[in-house]
Amino acid sequence: MLVIRNEALLDLLRPSYRREDVRRLLDFLERKGTFAFQRLPNGLYPAAAGAAEDDASGYQNAWVRDNVHIAHAHFVWGQRAAAAQTAQTLMRFFEAERPRMQRIVQHPCLAADPMQRPHVRFDARRVQELSEKWPHAQNDALGYFLWFYSKLATHGLVEVGEQALATLADLLCYLHAIQYWRDPDSGHWEEARKIGAASIGTVLAGLRAFAGLCNARGLYAAPALATRKLDDAWMATLMASGEGQLQRILPWESLGPAPAVRRYDAALLFLIYPLEMVAGPMADRIVTDVTTALGGPMGIRRYLLDSYWCADYRACFSAQERSADFSQALKARDRHIRPGEEAQWCLFDPLIACIYGARSAAGQPATAYTLGLQSHYLNRALGQLTEDKGGDRSWQCPEAYFLEKGVYVPNDHTPLQWTQANLRLALHWMEHTAPL
Repeated sequence: MLVIRNEALLDLLRPSYRREDVRRLLDFLERKGTFAFQRLPNGLYPAAAGAAEDDASGYQNAWVRDNVHIAHAHFVWGQRAAAAQTAQTLMRFFEAERPRMQRIVQHPCLAADPMQRPHVRFDARRVQELSEKWPHAQNDALGYFLWFYSKLATHGLVEVGEQALATLADLLCYLHAIQYWRDPDSGHWEEARKIGAASIGTVLAGLRAFAGLCNARGLYAAPALATRKLDDAWMATLMASGEGQLQRILPWESLGPAPAVRRYDAALLFLIYPLEMVAGPMADRIVTDVTTALGGPMGIRRYLLDSYWCADYRACFSAQERSADFSQALKARDRHIRPGEEAQWCLFDPLIACIYGARSAAGQPATAYTLGLQSHYLNRALGQLTEDKGGDRSWQCPEAYFLEKGVYVPNDHTPLQWTQANLRLALHWMEHTAPL
């Protein structure tokens, strides 16, 4: 059964869309402010639009991962200058992170402390590190940056001068030093460290994109790479280690020993789109796994027994505690979770709609069946928009719905800009595939 939070949408939803239907929806939601992104003058996106500079949630800060997804979505629907500015500002931040990469290349044991690693969450307005403790061992975030910058450079939208190449070279050496293919990291959900397929696959996507850029531009001869002896053979070896590990783990997110083992995780969807690291039967299996094992009436769970925003979360934790670093204290939070009471996220339904839509761009013609699935998950995503109550939280994209006193309500992080980007992108792909 399709749940529609905002009944004013009902007249605009269709079991199958024509192009004019999608354009009408887009125009309607633009006027409602659903896609009013908060983009700072430096091109970065705070995680949640409207979060105050001193917000207890921390969602006024920039996450590398979120910024790449949001900026990539802008790139896809044609706002390339905005995407390029985000990539350039991220590069400026990572240029300042080079000493961290270099120290760990020299002394890999330092990577045991996440605070010694390159930071992946930072002050969005000042483009500076935050001093608070955070699980910065997130190889996927570094892989996203490498992938996105290389992709935009391939399109001629950002520079690949000596300074940028030196930063990327240090990043490559860092990934080699920590042996990313067997490095336990906190991954997409910033929790307990494990060797996860989603992180390995994201790093691999970045390495492939960079290798393609180097081969196309002859960059291996540049001093920043040549002096470090980073050539095509070195890159191939670095990628092969990750490829073998990824094939060994999929379709699981992580293998043993317990408690690190995880069969289902929605982060694996990103390996299908936008990263295009997984396709064919394995992609179909991941989508089926996620929708059947993790799907719920209001959204899709990140993984089973995920205690983040579990039932009555606001009663269990203070505002400061809700978005704190739980990477080493998950047992305390997990005491509150019961099966079936996980938060249901709004990121994934539009992402699955994108997966079906993007296949047509990859040479797989849309069929009535795939268009039906694309429409179904788009409608689920649209159904997650908040109710029209006349306030600034109307017509917005939540991070997730959670149970509060037995009723599903949006969590505090509304609107989440990553969710906004995914929904807008799902409509872009629906417009691309829908018949005239």
